Amino acid sequence: MPRKTGLGHQDFETVRLTNNFYVDKTDFIREWWEANDIVTLITRPAALGRR
Repeated sequence: MPRKTGLGHQDFETVRLTNNFYVDKTDFIREWWEANDIVTLITRPAALGRR
């Protein structure tokens, strides 16, 4: 079975215990912070099951 992205998990332990796929965005955050842009839009996926 393919691994799923653990959307909504707040701690790394849960991601590991449920064998979810983890994406480290540390470098993205650093680049965004250093860019010093006037406006930043960060979107998130729509919640599953909501309409």
